[in-house]
Amino acid sequence: MLNLNMTLNLVTEESVPVDSLLTIVEQAIKGGVTIVQLREKNSSGKEFYEKAKALKELLDAYNVPLIINDRIDIAIAVNAAGVHVGQSDLPLAIVKEIVPSSFIVGVSAGTLEEAMNAERDGATYIGVGSVFPTGTKGDAKLLPHGVLEEITRTVSIPVVAIGGITLENIDTLQYKGIAGVAVVSAIMKANNPSFVAQKFIEKLNSSIKEEVLEL
Repeated sequence: MLNLNMTLNLVTEESVPVDSLLTIVEQAIKGGVTIVQLREKNSSGKEFYEKAKALKELLDAYNVPLIINDRIDIAIAVNAAGVHVGQSDLPLAIVKEIVPSSFIVGVSAGTLEEAMNAERDGATYIGVGSVFPTGTKGDAKLLPHGVLEEITRTVSIPVVAIGGITLENIDTLQYKGIAGVAVVSAIMKANNPSFVAQKFIEKLNSSIKEEVLEL
């Protein structure tokens, strides 16, 4: 049985070679990463599948859930723990009809209305951002001031902040009501992913309430 602990989500960097990816992810897990999302926008279906399969094998050894970004078919094919979809992907209601009932289903939201709709339609958690400027996702819009707090006050499912989060700015997310953060570059590009993940966990554990759901 997996524990869905949303404290520190690692979202993988686009198109990192599989050997490098597995090394970085394993180090990050040892530092405290609690969930991993594989994000590949430009890979072929076969490349994505092979990478997902290898990553799933690694994560299973550490009892860490694998979330697949966008590709529902690949998430099902590798028996991932779940899938994460954006506002321009398949509607959540349709996703819920396709995936196993046990699936974690995360949804990106940038407004209160999107967050409320995601909760209504059965999302497991909501990814809210971009909370800071980010170069990882070219079309990411900066979240207007106060929207993150408005969302966490309104919805009852876990909210994960994402977008440009670093060890230098994470303290400003204290007391926002979030269940955790999703990090890309700060860990994926770190010289020591384990050390950086550990520092994130130390900061997060002192400022947010851990939400752990049994799956």
